[in-house]
Amino acid sequence: MKRLFLVISLFSATVAAYAQELTDAQKAAADVAQAINEAPASTETIAPKPKYWKNSLSTKLDFGQTFLNNWAAGGYNTYSLKAFIDGNANYAKENISWTNRLQLDYGFLYSADKPVLQKSDDRIYLESKFGYNVAKNLFMSAEYSFKSQFSNTWNYPTPSTKADGTELGEGESYKAKDWRAVRTLKSGLLSPAYTNLALGINYTPLKWLSVNFAPLTGGFVIVENPILRNSYSMKLKKAYRDVDVDAMTLEEKDAYNEAMTSGNAYKSANFEFGAQLKIDIKVNVNDNFKYTSQILLFSDYLDHPENMRVNWDNRIEWKLAKYFSLMFTTNLIYDDKVMIYSEKDGLTKQRVQFRESLSFGFVYTIASKN
Repeated sequence: MKRLFLVISLFSATVAAYAQELTDAQKAAADVAQAINEAPASTETIAPKPKYWKNSLSTKLDFGQTFLNNWAAGGYNTYSLKAFIDGNANYAKENISWTNRLQLDYGFLYSADKPVLQKSDDRIYLESKFGYNVAKNLFMSAEYSFKSQFSNTWNYPTPSTKADGTELGEGESYKAKDWRAVRTLKSGLLSPAYTNLALGINYTPLKWLSVNFAPLTGGFVIVENPILRNSYSMKLKKAYRDVDVDAMTLEEKDAYNEAMTSGNAYKSANFEFGAQLKIDIKVNVNDNFKYTSQILLFSDYLDHPENMRVNWDNRIEWKLAKYFSLMFTTNLIYDDKVMIYSEKDGLTKQRVQFRESLSFGFVYTIASKN
């Protein structure tokens, strides 16, 4: 009986000790939890990683069509298609900036009165400008630019006969091959192409205005196709300069005349060195209405610096809906080295070139987040 009492006493003591330890552990855990809850929350936040690049890509596709049937006022069925791509990649960090822009335009049209595909738009324009900030709104700059077109552009005068030389019969109309037989080439890939490297200063007095003056501007005018070299005032090769045609033999005269006619007597590239002034205007009236304009003036120190080359481009874009916009563009060019023939006066001379385009179509833009 005593032994049983002793066992029960030991067991009760053990249980009481274990319960006390469990109570102490629970109390310690509760104290720790209370301390954690009462500790002040950390206010430290991780700063976002700075983004030095801002990129955007805008694409536009326009389609136009006119159909006439028994239309008393007259006219012709027409179809047109035009695409435009505008890509920007801009870098800015501390005193350094680097802006890049590539514009691509291409379009064509078809009209029943002239049954051949004709280009309406064709442009490749690349600009890349590096700047280093030296004062408020003032940068030392180095700018590279390239301008050309994708494919051949043709002029289609009205044929006087069919392609085989026969007269047009009663009730007949000229076919595509008849128009192609009389077409004349106006431009092509790298014919011409303009490439420049301009060193100077860039001034941005306003957010939407940039003025770049480069007194050291060098580059090349390239005309790869020999047939077009004379039209763009390319210089004669050394072998064809200051030659005495009268002293040539008959065979030499024939070879000389053939080289002059074909354009092989002219260089494929002319070097230019002069001064350039470029003014860029970019106005975003709101998220739906944008206006950009660029005026470029160039004077060649090496060849009649008083004759300025002028390029003035304007673009107005009005976003009517999420994926549709109305675009109006104008392009004005004057270059005294470009000779243009006009049927109105029958003369080939320097002329002011002007192009205007109004289009409505599908637009889609991708832009990096700020």
